[in-house]
Amino acid sequence: MTQSDIYSITETYSKLLDQQKFVVDDLDYSILERHKPNLQKIAEVSNLVISVFDNCQKKHVFNSSNLGTALGYSPQEIENGEENFLDAKIHPDDLIGLLQNGIILLKLYFNFSIEEKLNHKLVSEYRILNAANNYVRVIEQQQVLELDKNGNLWLGLSIFDISPNQKNMDEGIKSEMLNFRTGKITPFIEQLTEITNPLTKREIEILKLVKEGFLSKEISDKLTISFHTVNTHRQRVIEKLGVNNSMEAVALASKLVI
Repeated sequence: MTQSDIYSITETYSKLLDQQKFVVDDLDYSILERHKPNLQKIAEVSNLVISVFDNCQKKHVFNSSNLGTALGYSPQEIENGEENFLDAKIHPDDLIGLLQNGIILLKLYFNFSIEEKLNHKLVSEYRILNAANNYVRVIEQQQVLELDKNGNLWLGLSIFDISPNQKNMDEGIKSEMLNFRTGKITPFIEQLTEITNPLTKREIEILKLVKEGFLSKEISDKLTISFHTVNTHRQRVIEKLGVNNSMEAVALASKLVI
């Protein structure tokens, strides 16, 4: 995928975040300030990298002081780098997977009860460049730190560590959902089936042909349906998956059905 494709997926994620209607005056940021010392202490004791993302402001509002040091980057490199310094170090294929996972995760959480939102976390293993310019595998856990009064995903917690699995650098991103109250672990692809408005057989059929490079007119002739019907199905797929275009729909649906 090109940078414009990555930007498009990021925009889709941002639009999904916008579906949450935050009342800024109801957000008590003193809660975040109370969390910060404890999070920093955990990071210092465990050598884990911890960050908090504010879904209302759409930015990181806390990074532990050891951000980047596990990968050999100095505090000066982190400070002098751009805001998304570490994101730029993620393997390109894994970055796309992580962005798509973010979209799926939001859609799942939108359909979770408050209890389910608080009981689940996403665990992902992926590749990232260290300061020696070598890819290493890392593990990131993402879960809810705080919901707002209306049950919106307000503060998201990320815990990052070097993976003990450093043998297969050809293997891409691996993700699974963990219910840490019950201990149940589910491959992330299976979790996608819980999203509402699943694709119909015809929509999947058309999406497969789009993936193979067929144009709407060619799909129309191949399936013996009207050109208008093909485009209607394509538009419904885009709406159901919450993406911007058919190619994003292909990329997202490929995790599940095609």
